[in-house]
Amino acid sequence: MEIGIDSFAAILPDPVTGRLPSPTVRMAELIEEVEVADRVGLDVFGIGEHHRAEFLDSAPTIILAAAAARTSRIRLTSAVTVLSAADPVRVFQEFATLDLISKGRAEIVVGRGSFVEAYPLFGLDTRDYDELFAEKLDLLLALGETTEVTWEGRFRPPLNGQGVFPRPHQSQLPVWVGVGGTPQSFARAGTLGLPLVVAIIGGNFERFRPLLDLYREAGSRAGHSPDALKVGIHAMGFIGETNAAAGDAFFPGWAHLTAKIGLERGWSPPTRQQFEAMAGPEGAFLVGDPQTVAAKMLQASETLGGISRITFQMSTASLDATAMKRSIELLGTEVAPIVRAARGT
Repeated sequence: MEIGIDSFAAILPDPVTGRLPSPTVRMAELIEEVEVADRVGLDVFGIGEHHRAEFLDSAPTIILAAAAARTSRIRLTSAVTVLSAADPVRVFQEFATLDLISKGRAEIVVGRGSFVEAYPLFGLDTRDYDELFAEKLDLLLALGETTEVTWEGRFRPPLNGQGVFPRPHQSQLPVWVGVGGTPQSFARAGTLGLPLVVAIIGGNFERFRPLLDLYREAGSRAGHSPDALKVGIHAMGFIGETNAAAGDAFFPGWAHLTAKIGLERGWSPPTRQQFEAMAGPEGAFLVGDPQTVAAKMLQASETLGGISRITFQMSTASLDATAMKRSIELLGTEVAPIVRAARGT
């Protein structure tokens, strides 16, 4: 099982003063987090894409390129690229360039985006949400197959054999599909034979098993090998010296962002009791001490029929940079060895 971090480059106000930290300082801390993850042997680091004041990740490939120059082995990916609102040619060029800088460590996770700010920002209609993604994914995959692409669609001018450069260091850029809870998205990824990243940001792991079964069944019907149908999990997570310390470090930032987004989406205000339930044995938060988190990761993999990757979304704890880096260290030096030993890897 690959183990890593996903960051949205959250920039959160101090809970006492209400002041925001310097974006420049926060960005420097984020690059340091990737360096720590690389040093302690984690497998992957992902940067999200948002176009909101709470996050600094509107240009993830630039952040990943800066991290590539400061690391040597960790794989670098988006988490996710909002492909529906982007030009697939430009996405391919940017990640191919990242792949050259990193000497073959780039990956792309593509999705439609759980936030829709990118659509009006780039002149797109949210009513075309799914059609945009399907068409642009088709083009992105074609670009990975050949340099000169002939292609025509509804939302973008056609390509008539133009060369798309540069080509990546890897023979083919890995493309994963990021999904939430829509059955059609799971089935589409399976039919295409693409690896899947499931965002599980609440509830429990069990409720996603039928959707993963659907993904695997669709892939099998389309003739894809089970080895191609890899499943990754993106989950809220944080590691501390104790369960209580992990919760205390993670809760304030999580509560702030959840409350703010909840106002937009009609959710009830989050409570500490709700958080503790999510972090408990039945919940989907991977928050606790190393032994607790490792055991929960292994149980999640068993529940979901075997998973290939788990990435921790821990950037809501960025109010405390020292605790963030320590959590990454604990994930690499204590949690990962337990999980790898249990799985014989």
